[in-house]
Amino acid sequence: MKLYLVDGTYELFRSHFGQPPRTAPDGMPVSAVRGLIQSLLSMLRKPDVTHIAVAFDSEVKSFRNEIFPNYKDGSNTPDDLYQQFALAERAVDALGITCWPMREFEADDALGTGAVTYIKDKRVEQILICSPDKDLSQVVTGNRIVCLDRRKNLVIDENEVERKFGISPRSIPDYLGLMGDSSDGIPGVPKWGAKASSTLLARYGFIESIPKDYRLWDVSVRGASTLSMSLEKHRLEANLYKRLATLRLDVPIVQSVDELEWRGADKSLFPELCIELGISNLRESPNKWLS
Repeated sequence: MKLYLVDGTYELFRSHFGQPPRTAPDGMPVSAVRGLIQSLLSMLRKPDVTHIAVAFDSEVKSFRNEIFPNYKDGSNTPDDLYQQFALAERAVDALGITCWPMREFEADDALGTGAVTYIKDKRVEQILICSPDKDLSQVVTGNRIVCLDRRKNLVIDENEVERKFGISPRSIPDYLGLMGDSSDGIPGVPKWGAKASSTLLARYGFIESIPKDYRLWDVSVRGASTLSMSLEKHRLEANLYKRLATLRLDVPIVQSVDELEWRGADKSLFPELCIELGISNLRESPNKWLS
Protein backbone atom coordinates (compact mmCIF):
# COMPACT_ATOMS: atom_id res chain seq x y z
CA MET A 1 0.00 0.00 0.00
CA LYS A 2 0.90 3.67 -0.35
CA LEU A 3 0.32 6.15 2.43
CA TYR A 4 -0.42 9.81 1.76
CA LEU A 5 0.41 12.41 4.42
CA VAL A 6 -0.98 15.83 3.50
CA ASP A 7 0.22 19.25 4.64
CA GLY A 8 -3.20 20.73 5.33
CA THR A 9 -1.82 24.15 6.24
CA TYR A 10 -0.13 24.44 2.84
CA GLU A 11 -3.31 23.29 1.11
CA LEU A 12 -5.31 25.95 2.96
CA PHE A 13 -2.88 28.72 2.00
CA ARG A 14 -2.81 27.51 -1.60
CA SER A 15 -6.60 27.47 -1.78
CA HIS A 16 -6.97 30.84 -0.07
CA PHE A 17 -4.74 32.62 -2.57
CA GLY A 18 -5.88 30.54 -5.54
CA GLN A 19 -9.66 30.80 -5.09
CA PRO A 20 -11.96 33.80 -5.44
CA PRO A 21 -13.36 35.08 -2.11
CA ARG A 22 -16.40 33.17 -0.92
CA THR A 23 -18.52 33.38 2.22
CA ALA A 24 -20.98 31.08 3.95
CA PRO A 25 -24.60 32.14 4.53
CA ASP A 26 -23.58 33.44 7.97
CA GLY A 27 -20.83 35.60 6.44
CA MET A 28 -17.93 33.33 7.41
CA PRO A 29 -15.11 33.26 4.80
CA VAL A 30 -14.90 29.74 3.35
CA SER A 31 -12.91 29.94 0.11
CA ALA A 32 -9.85 28.20 1.56
CA VAL A 33 -11.91 25.38 3.11
CA ARG A 34 -13.85 24.92 -0.11
CA GLY A 35 -10.59 24.61 -2.03
CA LEU A 36 -9.20 22.18 0.55
CA ILE A 37 -12.30 19.97 0.27
CA GLN A 38 -12.09 19.97 -3.53
CA SER A 39 -8.38 19.14 -3.40
CA LEU A 40 -8.89 16.23 -1.00
CA LEU A 41 -11.84 14.89 -2.98
CA SER A 42 -9.66 14.92 -6.08
CA MET A 43 -7.02 12.88 -4.26
CA LEU A 44 -9.54 10.39 -2.91
CA ARG A 45 -10.81 9.57 -6.39
CA LYS A 46 -7.43 8.07 -7.28
CA PRO A 47 -7.37 4.30 -6.79
CA ASP A 48 -4.02 4.18 -4.97
CA VAL A 49 -5.09 6.72 -2.31
CA THR A 50 -6.35 4.25 0.28
CA HIS A 51 -4.57 5.45 3.43
CA ILE A 52 -4.35 9.15 4.24
CA ALA A 53 -3.89 11.70 7.04
CA VAL A 54 -3.91 15.51 7.07
CA ALA A 55 -1.92 17.72 9.47
CA PHE A 56 -2.57 21.35 10.41
CA ASP A 57 -0.71 24.05 12.36
CA SER A 58 -3.80 24.80 14.40
CA GLU A 59 -2.17 27.18 16.87
CA VAL A 60 0.35 28.66 14.39
CA LYS A 61 2.97 29.10 17.13
CA SER A 62 5.02 26.11 18.31
CA PHE A 63 7.85 25.31 20.72
CA ARG A 64 10.22 26.94 18.20
CA ASN A 65 8.82 30.37 19.04
CA GLU A 66 9.88 29.81 22.64
CA ILE A 67 13.52 29.22 21.72
CA PHE A 68 13.65 31.84 18.95
CA PRO A 69 11.12 34.70 19.20
CA ASN A 70 11.68 35.77 15.58
CA TYR A 71 10.55 32.40 14.25
CA LYS A 72 7.39 32.56 12.13
CA ASP A 73 4.36 33.17 14.34
CA GLY A 74 1.52 33.43 11.87
CA SER A 75 1.23 37.19 12.31
CA ASN A 76 1.20 37.59 8.52
CA THR A 77 -1.66 35.10 8.08
CA PRO A 78 -4.71 36.95 6.72
CA ASP A 79 -7.49 37.02 9.31
CA ASP A 80 -10.07 35.63 6.91
CA LEU A 81 -7.77 32.63 6.37
CA TYR A 82 -6.92 32.16 10.03
CA GLN A 83 -10.63 31.93 10.82
CA GLN A 84 -10.94 28.89 8.56
CA PHE A 85 -8.50 26.57 10.35
CA ALA A 86 -11.12 25.18 12.72
CA LEU A 87 -13.51 24.71 9.80
CA ALA A 88 -10.78 22.91 7.88
CA GLU A 89 -10.34 20.40 10.69
CA ARG A 90 -14.10 19.81 10.74
CA ALA A 91 -14.08 19.29 6.99
CA VAL A 92 -11.32 16.69 7.17
CA ASP A 93 -13.15 14.85 9.94
CA ALA A 94 -16.42 14.97 7.96
CA LEU A 95 -14.61 13.47 4.98
CA GLY A 96 -13.62 10.57 7.21
CA ILE A 97 -9.90 11.38 6.98
CA THR A 98 -7.53 11.16 9.95
CA CYS A 99 -6.77 14.71 11.13
CA TRP A 100 -3.69 15.81 13.09
CA PRO A 101 -4.28 19.32 14.51
CA MET A 102 -0.90 20.39 15.89
CA ARG A 103 -0.56 22.82 18.77
CA GLU A 104 2.79 22.42 20.50
CA PHE A 105 4.35 21.09 17.29
CA GLU A 106 4.06 22.07 13.63
CA ALA A 107 2.33 20.19 10.85
CA ASP A 108 5.75 19.32 9.40
CA ASP A 109 6.70 17.60 12.65
CA ALA A 110 3.58 15.43 12.47
CA LEU A 111 4.18 14.58 8.83
CA GLY A 112 7.81 13.68 9.49
CA THR A 113 6.92 11.61 12.54
CA GLY A 114 4.22 9.79 10.62
CA ALA A 115 6.59 9.05 7.74
CA VAL A 116 9.42 7.57 9.82
CA THR A 117 6.94 5.67 12.00
CA TYR A 118 4.71 4.11 9.36
CA ILE A 119 7.52 3.16 6.99
CA LYS A 120 8.49 0.50 9.54
CA ASP A 121 5.31 -1.39 8.60
CA LYS A 122 6.37 -3.88 5.93
CA ARG A 123 2.99 -3.51 4.22
CA VAL A 124 3.75 0.11 3.39
CA GLU A 125 5.40 0.27 -0.01
CA GLN A 126 5.79 4.04 -0.15
CA ILE A 127 4.93 7.14 1.87
CA LEU A 128 4.16 10.32 -0.05
CA ILE A 129 4.38 13.54 1.97
CA CYS A 130 2.16 15.93 0.04
CA SER A 131 3.98 19.23 0.46
CA PRO A 132 6.58 21.30 -1.42
CA ASP A 133 8.17 22.42 1.88
CA LYS A 134 11.91 21.82 1.67
CA ASP A 135 12.06 21.17 5.45
CA LEU A 136 10.40 17.83 4.82
CA SER A 137 13.17 16.74 2.46
CA GLN A 138 15.18 15.73 5.54
CA VAL A 139 13.09 12.58 6.03
CA VAL A 140 13.14 11.52 2.37
CA THR A 141 14.55 8.01 2.18
CA GLY A 142 15.37 6.43 -1.16
CA ASN A 143 12.10 5.98 -3.03
CA ARG A 144 10.17 4.79 0.03
CA ILE A 145 9.64 8.14 1.76
CA VAL A 146 9.21 10.88 -0.83
CA CYS A 147 7.74 14.35 -1.07
CA LEU A 148 5.00 15.04 -3.59
CA ASP A 149 4.47 18.53 -4.95
CA ARG A 150 0.90 18.11 -6.11
CA ARG A 151 0.78 21.47 -7.84
CA LYS A 152 3.71 20.55 -10.09
CA ASN A 153 2.98 16.81 -10.02
CA LEU A 154 6.60 16.29 -8.99
CA VAL A 155 7.85 13.42 -6.84
CA ILE A 156 11.00 14.28 -4.86
CA ASP A 157 12.92 11.16 -3.89
CA GLU A 158 16.41 10.97 -2.42
CA ASN A 159 18.11 11.33 -5.80
CA GLU A 160 16.06 14.42 -6.54
CA VAL A 161 16.94 15.97 -3.14
CA GLU A 162 20.63 15.48 -3.93
CA ARG A 163 20.20 16.89 -7.43
CA LYS A 164 18.21 19.91 -6.23
CA PHE A 165 20.21 20.85 -3.14
CA GLY A 166 23.56 19.15 -3.77
CA ILE A 167 23.39 17.37 -0.40
CA SER A 168 21.82 14.30 1.14
CA PRO A 169 18.50 14.59 3.02
CA ARG A 170 20.23 14.26 6.39
CA SER A 171 22.02 17.60 5.79
CA ILE A 172 18.89 19.64 5.03
CA PRO A 173 18.62 21.11 8.58
CA ASP A 174 22.28 22.18 8.40
CA TYR A 175 21.70 23.64 4.94
CA LEU A 176 18.77 25.72 6.20
CA GLY A 177 20.71 26.65 9.32
CA LEU A 178 23.56 28.07 7.26
CA MET A 179 21.74 29.82 4.42
CA GLY A 180 18.52 30.55 6.30
CA ASP A 181 14.88 30.10 5.41
CA SER A 182 12.92 33.33 5.05
CA SER A 183 9.57 31.52 4.98
CA ASP A 184 10.18 30.30 8.54
CA GLY A 185 11.95 33.40 9.83
CA ILE A 186 15.35 31.69 10.04
CA PRO A 187 17.99 34.33 9.15
CA GLY A 188 20.95 32.03 8.51
CA VAL A 189 24.64 32.84 8.85
CA PRO A 190 25.76 36.10 7.19
CA LYS A 191 27.61 35.61 3.86
CA TRP A 192 26.45 31.99 3.51
CA GLY A 193 24.35 31.23 0.46
CA ALA A 194 23.08 28.10 -1.25
CA LYS A 195 26.27 27.35 -3.19
CA ALA A 196 28.70 27.60 -0.28
CA SER A 197 26.32 25.75 2.05
CA SER A 198 25.79 22.82 -0.31
CA THR A 199 29.50 22.58 -1.19
CA LEU A 200 30.67 22.42 2.42
CA LEU A 201 27.85 20.14 3.56
CA ALA A 202 28.31 17.78 0.62
CA ARG A 203 31.83 17.28 1.94
CA TYR A 204 31.37 17.45 5.73
CA GLY A 205 27.70 16.56 6.21
CA PHE A 206 26.98 18.68 9.27
CA ILE A 207 27.77 22.17 10.54
CA GLU A 208 29.60 20.68 13.52
CA SER A 209 31.95 18.80 11.19
CA ILE A 210 33.06 21.84 9.17
CA PRO A 211 36.67 22.61 10.26
CA LYS A 212 37.02 25.86 12.15
CA ASP A 213 40.02 26.93 10.07
CA TYR A 214 39.17 27.36 6.39
CA ARG A 215 42.71 26.31 5.50
CA LEU A 216 41.68 22.82 6.53
CA TRP A 217 38.77 22.75 4.10
CA ASP A 218 39.55 20.33 1.30
CA VAL A 219 36.86 21.71 -1.02
CA SER A 220 37.11 24.97 -2.92
CA VAL A 221 34.59 27.77 -2.32
CA ARG A 222 34.78 31.42 -3.23
CA GLY A 223 35.51 33.70 -0.28
CA ALA A 224 36.48 30.81 2.00
CA SER A 225 38.22 33.08 4.50
CA THR A 226 35.22 35.40 4.84
CA LEU A 227 32.80 32.48 5.11
CA SER A 228 34.89 30.83 7.79
CA MET A 229 35.17 34.01 9.84
CA SER A 230 31.42 34.52 9.66
CA LEU A 231 30.68 30.95 10.68
CA GLU A 232 33.06 31.06 13.64
CA LYS A 233 31.51 34.31 14.78
CA HIS A 234 28.02 32.80 14.53
CA ARG A 235 28.51 29.15 15.48
CA LEU A 236 26.00 29.31 18.31
CA GLU A 237 23.39 30.94 16.09
CA ALA A 238 24.05 28.41 13.32
CA ASN A 239 23.40 25.55 15.72
CA LEU A 240 20.20 27.23 16.90
CA TYR A 241 19.01 27.75 13.33
CA LYS A 242 19.76 24.10 12.58
CA ARG A 243 17.68 23.10 15.59
CA LEU A 244 14.80 25.24 14.34
CA ALA A 245 14.97 23.55 10.93
CA THR A 246 15.20 20.04 12.36
CA LEU A 247 11.89 18.20 12.41
CA ARG A 248 10.73 16.74 15.69
CA LEU A 249 10.09 13.09 15.03
CA ASP A 250 8.52 12.29 18.37
CA VAL A 251 5.05 13.76 17.89
CA PRO A 252 2.55 11.62 19.83
CA ILE A 253 0.64 10.07 16.94
CA VAL A 254 -1.63 7.28 18.13
CA GLN A 255 -3.19 5.92 14.93
CA SER A 256 -1.99 2.67 13.41
CA VAL A 257 -1.52 2.23 9.68
CA ASP A 258 -4.85 0.42 9.51
CA GLU A 259 -6.61 3.37 11.16
CA LEU A 260 -5.43 5.64 8.34
CA GLU A 261 -7.44 3.68 5.78
CA TRP A 262 -10.06 5.89 4.15
CA ARG A 263 -13.43 4.16 4.40
CA GLY A 264 -15.55 7.03 3.11
CA ALA A 265 -17.09 10.36 4.08
CA ASP A 266 -19.59 10.65 6.92
CA LYS A 267 -23.11 10.45 5.43
CA SER A 268 -24.46 12.93 7.95
CA LEU A 269 -21.62 15.29 8.83
CA PHE A 270 -20.27 16.01 5.36
CA PRO A 271 -23.55 17.05 3.64
CA GLU A 272 -24.52 19.10 6.71
CA LEU A 273 -21.17 20.90 6.68
CA CYS A 274 -21.51 21.66 2.97
CA ILE A 275 -24.92 23.21 3.56
CA GLU A 276 -23.57 25.23 6.50
CA LEU A 277 -20.69 26.55 4.38
CA GLY A 278 -22.89 27.36 1.40
CA ILE A 279 -21.23 24.79 -0.87
CA SER A 280 -24.18 22.43 -1.27
CA ASN A 281 -23.01 21.53 -4.75
CA LEU A 282 -20.23 19.46 -3.14
CA ARG A 283 -22.36 17.52 -0.66
CA GLU A 284 -22.72 14.47 -2.92
CA SER A 285 -19.14 14.63 -4.26
CA PRO A 286 -17.42 11.89 -2.22
CA ASN A 287 -17.13 8.65 -4.19
CA LYS A 288 -17.40 6.55 -1.02
CA TRP A 289 -19.40 6.85 2.19
CA LEU A 290 -18.99 5.35 5.64
CA SER A 291 -21.39 2.45 5.98
